[in-house]
Amino acid sequence: QVQLVESGGGLVQAGGSLRLSCAASGSIFSINRMGWYRQAPGKQRELVARITSGGSTNYADSVKGRFTISRDNAKNTVYLQMNSLKPEDTAVYYCNAKWRVVRNSWGQGTQVTVSS
Repeated sequence: QVQLVESGGGLVQAGGSLRLSCAASGSIFSINRMGWYRQAPGKQRELVARITSGGSTNYADSVKGRFTISRDNAKNTVYLQMNSLKPEDTAVYYCNAKWRVVRNSWGQGTQVTVSS
């Protein structure tokens, strides 16, 4: 099993920045990929960014150039640096780990609110 704990959400004004953290524990050596998803009220959960065990990254078009996903292998932690935040970035952000190819784990979610 892989367990995930997120932190770093909060309230920020438009144009501001936040950094989310996701600490993984358990069967960390089986993790193939980690990522961040978000879900706004009344909308489906969507991919924000993800990073593979080899370090490859990809981003949703809506966050390219503003968000950066990174990882610290020594701390088993993935980060999402969010800059130039917009009100439409308001959502609950979830950390995800894909492990043993087909299995998924999710964090509890952290609220990000961007005021205009």
